[in-house]
Amino acid sequence: MGESFMEIALAEARSAAQRGEVPVGAVLVRDGEVLARAGNRTLQLHDPSAHAELLVIREACSTLESQRLPDCDLYVTLEPCAMCAAAISFARIRRLYFAADDTKGGAVAHGPRFFNQPTCHHAPDVYSGIAQSEATALLKEFFQIRRSKGV
Repeated sequence: MGESFMEIALAEARSAAQRGEVPVGAVLVRDGEVLARAGNRTLQLHDPSAHAELLVIREACSTLESQRLPDCDLYVTLEPCAMCAAAISFARIRRLYFAADDTKGGAVAHGPRFFNQPTCHHAPDVYSGIAQSEATALLKEFFQIRRSKGV
């Protein structure tokens, strides 16, 4: 089941790449049902906070008319940054599944390790490495193309 949700997140990441966005996709799931899916839209929305994780959290909260998502699981193609990790914690998301590590900007397994901080009020169960090779290849290809174009 987890693989299919990550495949949806990867499809969202591919769509983001086609729009010129950093290819990160996310899916928020409750009871086996997709509540929200999105890819990064920071360029399109002119919003530095329009990361895939925040977009699905916002949509799911709106749909459920709740600021908390305690019975929901988040699938994302890249290790969340500190901003997204904080939102995951504040939303009380039950489980986080991520594909690729982000040694530079990640905040779950790298950097500040947000969920391990004493100031973190809620830490989800975290599972990493699901479809890691696909997510990593998508990111590498995206940035290679951008570098070759001088962008």
